[in-house]
Amino acid sequence: MSDCATSSSILPAQGRKPSWIRSRLPGGPAYAEVRGIVEGHKLHTVCQSAECPNMGECWNRGTATFMILGNICTRACGFCAVATGRPTELDLDEPRRVAEAVRLMKLKHVVVTSVNRDELADGGAGVWASTIRAIKESSPTTTLETLTGDFKGKEELLRLVVDAGPDIYNHNLETVERMSRAVRPQASYERSLEVLRRASSWGAVTKSGLMLGIGERKPEIADALRRLRDAGVQILTLGQYLQPARQYLPVDRWVTPEEFLEWKSFAEELGFASVASGPMVRSSYHADETAKVVPGFEGVTLRTT
Repeated sequence: MSDCATSSSILPAQGRKPSWIRSRLPGGPAYAEVRGIVEGHKLHTVCQSAECPNMGECWNRGTATFMILGNICTRACGFCAVATGRPTELDLDEPRRVAEAVRLMKLKHVVVTSVNRDELADGGAGVWASTIRAIKESSPTTTLETLTGDFKGKEELLRLVVDAGPDIYNHNLETVERMSRAVRPQASYERSLEVLRRASSWGAVTKSGLMLGIGERKPEIADALRRLRDAGVQILTLGQYLQPARQYLPVDRWVTPEEFLEWKSFAEELGFASVASGPMVRSSYHADETAKVVPGFEGVTLRTT
């Protein structure tokens, strides 16, 4: 086992961001094209709503992570910049528009996520299933990755989404057990692990991720990775937590690139098939590349622009 699980190299999260935290300003013809398609189809992206630092880079590669079920979340997580409140409508035409955007963008791999819709009886699972089917019908050669909530742990709702046939099923654990209540007060650490365990047991290729630098300690990270692997997770992402605004949880430490490499080695020793670990890694960042390592996804590539 790597000694990264017990060593300590905590940096104070004060002053300017360290030199290894860099994001590219949005711009370029591909960025403009993606923005035009997203706005023209009245779609939401988590890139915009969650203020992702990689938006400029990803959009300039010709890809975006679509966010369905609107842009207002019924949960108030301590790390997430997506607006919180009570959604007022359900757009049943959204699956068609997302599928059309995927077709126009000529994507080989697409990631779809959503807000939580706890006020709905099915938690939005019906729209999820419709979106998956619409994309698979209009772009049959596109591999599809879904990043979902926990559907309050209701097996029949999770099954509805998994049975629709996403190529990769992603549900993020986000943090270690001790920090879970502060990071995701309306979620459950054990419930998230059970969601991943069930999806894996039904044959889905599963993926999950953690934010580092939000208050966790190294032995806790090691435990979380072991439990994710025990749940059958094959693809793992590890990235630096960045505070969206003052009202959100503060950054506890800046995790060095060297430590991220240590965690990558540790995770690979545990048996994860694919690990993306680095300061700027996010759940859907270069998702096509992390998918390549999994058997059956070796040929996945995004279009070049």
